[in-house]
Amino acid sequence: RSNAGETMAWLESVDTLLANKDGLAAFRTFLKSEFSEENVEFWLACEDFKKTKSSTKIAAKAQKIYSDFIQADAPKEINIDFHTKTHISQNISEPTLSCFDEAQRLIYSLMAKDCFPRFLRSEAYKELVKKQENGNQKRWLTFL
Repeated sequence: RSNAGETMAWLESVDTLLANKDGLAAFRTFLKSEFSEENVEFWLACEDFKKTKSSTKIAAKAQKIYSDFIQADAPKEINIDFHTKTHISQNISEPTLSCFDEAQRLIYSLMAKDCFPRFLRSEAYKELVKKQENGNQKRWLTFL
């Protein structure tokens, strides 16, 4: 359960939001309502991928990310430009930990400039803030 301070802190940046468990959950729910949760799912998959140590796991995880998000008609296909998609497709047979960096940057930028501002204007976010402000007032009232 996040407090009102945390919820308000999400206003600062998409990084603050993504780093907070409750913020991430609220953002994902919002993106699902807009049918664009593949963006945050891809970003999270890339974050996890970059922490991979074993070379066999790197290849398997890269292939999974590619088939889930990059290849044509992927079930959660992300919207990236042709050049970036082609570059990944050409290098997926010998993936490196940085093979999705450009696509991840594009999706992060899309979330930061488009999805995140819409989230902050959404009724869902306003309701969260209101609930937490009311919760804080109730807590203070018990001390009076």
